[in-house]
Amino acid sequence: MNIGPHVLANNLFAAPMAGVTDRPFRRLCKAGGAGYAVSEMVTSRRDLWDTLKTSRRANHDGEVAPIAVQIAGTDAQMMAEAAAYNIDRGAQIIDINMGCPAKKVCNKWAGSALMQDEPLALAIAEAVVAACAPRGVPVTLKMRTGWADSHKNAVVLARAFESAGVQMLTVHGRTREQGYKGRAEYDTIAAVKAAVSVPVVANGDIHTPEKARDVLAYTRADAVMVGRAAQGRPWIFREMAHFLATGTHLAPPLVAEVKRLLLDHLLDHYELYGAFSGVRTARKHIGWYVRPLPGGEAFRGRMNLLEDCEAQWQAVADFFDELGARMDRMPAVVAGMVQVAAGDDDRQDKKEGELA
Repeated sequence: MNIGPHVLANNLFAAPMAGVTDRPFRRLCKAGGAGYAVSEMVTSRRDLWDTLKTSRRANHDGEVAPIAVQIAGTDAQMMAEAAAYNIDRGAQIIDINMGCPAKKVCNKWAGSALMQDEPLALAIAEAVVAACAPRGVPVTLKMRTGWADSHKNAVVLARAFESAGVQMLTVHGRTREQGYKGRAEYDTIAAVKAAVSVPVVANGDIHTPEKARDVLAYTRADAVMVGRAAQGRPWIFREMAHFLATGTHLAPPLVAEVKRLLLDHLLDHYELYGAFSGVRTARKHIGWYVRPLPGGEAFRGRMNLLEDCEAQWQAVADFFDELGARMDRMPAVVAGMVQVAAGDDDRQDKKEGELA
């Protein structure tokens, strides 16, 4: 599969998630088998570009190509300038955010709120394409099925975006009104795929290899995008790739392997965020890994009290050493549920969906 001149390793993508898909997490997903990973959204507001938050989001040091950056905003010219700003900092693909349902985004008429104003949505797409095309940078766009169940306009907008020069469309199978509640629907995604010739990516509730297979078959989409199911389980992409290729399941990863990748992830995370912020922002990542594991909730409670990177890193190492003494492999995931060892009642649902 291609996006412009970029050949992707496969059709399994990591979704942009605010506060999650930073450079260390994107690198982890790609190492875990994702063919493509999109950054968390970068604001189009020039006055925020020099902030520490935005500078971290625009950091692509050591990232495997292609580097895709999602931008968000409400003004066509500002969005075009944001695209150029990110290209200057290494972006090779620009993704337009018209899918985020968060109130703090939609209240400013950005994200999925733009789907209510079709002329403005199209003007933004045209301006961003005009800024990117001379530099050979393809533009993609992520949206929802519509603003509300009574106003699903993804197909109409998809045709307009394709005409504007957008080279790939991702559709989350929920409306803005739904947020992340209820179940994603795939009929609208299938209709978008039938209406355009550019690649279409299906997103929403794709949390197992079987679901990836079924959604690809039902929608005829070119790829699937995985969000929250990759949190604490970045190897989900290689599991999906193996299942799609063979129809069989990979064995869960070894506990020792997960220990190594999580500890490496933490070091990368600390390097990006520094000691003070790093130890705090790493807590959610550690929590996602350990939550479904035997003793995970108790460990998370203790770990969240640690305020030192070295102590946090060592605590994680010790937890997985103790776990490895009890089991060789991580628990298997069946139908979206983490199945723990027989007799252990620490069973948790995996969250679904994505944030942007």
